[in-house]
Amino acid sequence: MFHNTADTAIPNNRSKTLYISDLDGTLLNEQSAVSPASKALLSRLITVNGALFTVATARTQATVTKLMEGIPAILPYIVMNGAGMWHAADEHYTCRSPIAEQTVQQIVATYERRGLHPFVYRDHKGVIMAHHYTDLTPTEKAFMAERTGTPYKHFVIDNDPYRTNGDNALIIFSTNSFARLEEVYHDILDAKIPCHAVCYHDIFNIRDGILEVYAPGVTKAAAVAALKKRTHANRLVVFGDNLNDREMMALADHSVAVENAVRELKEIASEVIGPNTADSVAKWIEQDITKNSD
Repeated sequence: MFHNTADTAIPNNRSKTLYISDLDGTLLNEQSAVSPASKALLSRLITVNGALFTVATARTQATVTKLMEGIPAILPYIVMNGAGMWHAADEHYTCRSPIAEQTVQQIVATYERRGLHPFVYRDHKGVIMAHHYTDLTPTEKAFMAERTGTPYKHFVIDNDPYRTNGDNALIIFSTNSFARLEEVYHDILDAKIPCHAVCYHDIFNIRDGILEVYAPGVTKAAAVAALKKRTHANRLVVFGDNLNDREMMALADHSVAVENAVRELKEIASEVIGPNTADSVAKWIEQDITKNSD
């Protein structure tokens, strides 16, 4: 599934636990940030205790790199729900899974039949070029405004319905009302387009939705499994809050849902801890490391 690029050595810790956390609603607090307390604690656990810690998120490296500033980036970040692994220290993908161009055209056409237009995220030498055809909705404008000003993502809005510039597409993304996106999602499934599509409610407004399309086989779980193998970890602990965390939770030796997680996730988790607003992930990792070092 993954197309490997120039790799970076990953610590070989045969007796280590690999800790992987979702970001939004899990590691991030109510301000959509990693709190100073969590940053300080995770930094100490990584540098002093040798903890193997990273994140798996739907976000791109553009926002993840900024959010994770202050936490040593020993391991790559799993970004775009597993479409790529981004090594922040060297500013490159250690691996990525592009979408076939024929599939991109089929997906874009499926959106257009419903009067919608997605963002097509393409990798241009480590920079995400997010292309959108025609005018933006107010929701899309707000989404774009929150993600400008980073060296890792540029938005291209024009009247070219299919711009490639020779760059590989890693994700086709849209945010709109859940009802409208669900129609597109079912159109994609009915057409049996070779891809992996995920449609879910926005955690901040249940009426809004997010639809993401990836190459076949791309999931957080697949990327997590690959990273576990590369680190030689003998135990995997994952943290999450939403339905797109289900597959990596099923893969984990121990799965942890935060208190604010959706009900379905809490029902399948090994354990439910405090909310994302209380540094719960970082505190749980500290307690786990202390317990297993006794």
